[in-house]
Amino acid sequence: MPIVGYGLWKVGKDKASSLVKSVIGSGYRHVDSAANYGNEKEVGEGIAEAIEEGICSREDLFITSKLWNTYHDPEHVEDACKRSLADLGLDYLDLYLIHFPISLKYVPFDVRYPPGWVPDPDISDSMEFAPVPISQTWKAMEKLVDKGLVRNIGLSNWNSQGLRDIFSFARIKPSVLQIEIHPYLQNTRLIEYAHSLGMAVTAFSPLGQGQSYAKLGHGDISALKDDVIVNIAERLGVSCAQVVLRWGMQRGCSVIPKSEHGGRIKENIDLFGFSLSQQDMDEIAGMDQNLRMNDPGYFCPRNFNTQCPIWD
Repeated sequence: MPIVGYGLWKVGKDKASSLVKSVIGSGYRHVDSAANYGNEKEVGEGIAEAIEEGICSREDLFITSKLWNTYHDPEHVEDACKRSLADLGLDYLDLYLIHFPISLKYVPFDVRYPPGWVPDPDISDSMEFAPVPISQTWKAMEKLVDKGLVRNIGLSNWNSQGLRDIFSFARIKPSVLQIEIHPYLQNTRLIEYAHSLGMAVTAFSPLGQGQSYAKLGHGDISALKDDVIVNIAERLGVSCAQVVLRWGMQRGCSVIPKSEHGGRIKENIDLFGFSLSQQDMDEIAGMDQNLRMNDPGYFCPRNFNTQCPIWD
């Protein structure tokens, strides 16, 4: 898995195709998608154009997608994967993650896709859980590997006890853990535990920018404006984003930043011509606030009238 990727959350359908082609042209080979992002068909168009124009081959790319909460029942897992494959125009995924440790009531494709968090927003704005043991979902994920539909399977937004549970019964162990990581939420113990299990760790929202979470009240948060980051960037002659992404890499994580600005897209992958000193790493370690922006325990009661903590 390439250590730097491009995250597609909140990339609009009108921009997804051109952006994906652009980021591949800029050197990205790791593209992080998900059914719930609602843009996989357009992402697939961008991938196809890049391949057709000889920018890369399919084998050069590492494409991730994610199983949404409403498809945890084993009878729906393969169909959900195949829907993502069809939208992306691919024969296989390099990585397929369970998006959240949350099983919700099934919503058929022809009713609504992607289905979101509530089964029928015209009737109720509350979530409905589905009693699906994660062991059953995981066995269905393993079958995707057996059938050649995916190369690797893993987990997103999972805590340490959840990892212990899955590792206790998994025939094919999860290879990747994707979680929110940035200087204000460093997740040191969880990263170290995942690494001890042999898992790769990917940081989403790695820049610590609250703009994507503005509706949750985090719009003014920016790790890039913190004096610690600004001072290191000025001394090294690089951008604040490059400092934060390099910090993530030096902690042994892959990073999947998102930008729609051409210059920053190129800047965010240009991380190999400098390094952070141990003093730099120590100073950034002191920024940790355990500030989680993507937290179902907060946004589910607020937006969907449903208690749904996963990080308690």
